[in-house]
Amino acid sequence: MQFINLVFNLLFSVLSLIVLGMSGYALVHALRVPADAFVSAGKLQKNIWLIILILATLFSAAGAYSYVINFLVIGGRAFLGIGLGLFSIAAVIAAAIYIVDVKPAVKGMGGRGGNSGPYGPW
Repeated sequence: MQFINLVFNLLFSVLSLIVLGMSGYALVHALRVPADAFVSAGKLQKNIWLIILILATLFSAAGAYSYVINFLVIGGRAFLGIGLGLFSIAAVIAAAIYIVDVKPAVKGMGGRGGNSGPYGPW
């Protein structure tokens, strides 16, 4: 039984770190995109996405902290709490929606100029 707890704690620790990386990536991307790109793409305003992604990153960081500390300190002998389970699920959903829907929509709008000259890419 102790081995099963150890395996599940390791699994949840890895998953929670993946969720933290995913929500952190979405937050960094949202910070780098100009606010006009969100309006041009017909998505929620940048400030709203930043609030959503900051909360998602905070909740996923708290969940990751809970699982990783549980795994490292206790060694899988006991499972403390649910690691903010519902909030972690909400963080995954928010980050996934941003990465799958919003990021491609705002990808080419605004931002730093590429190698397309003053008259376009031709």
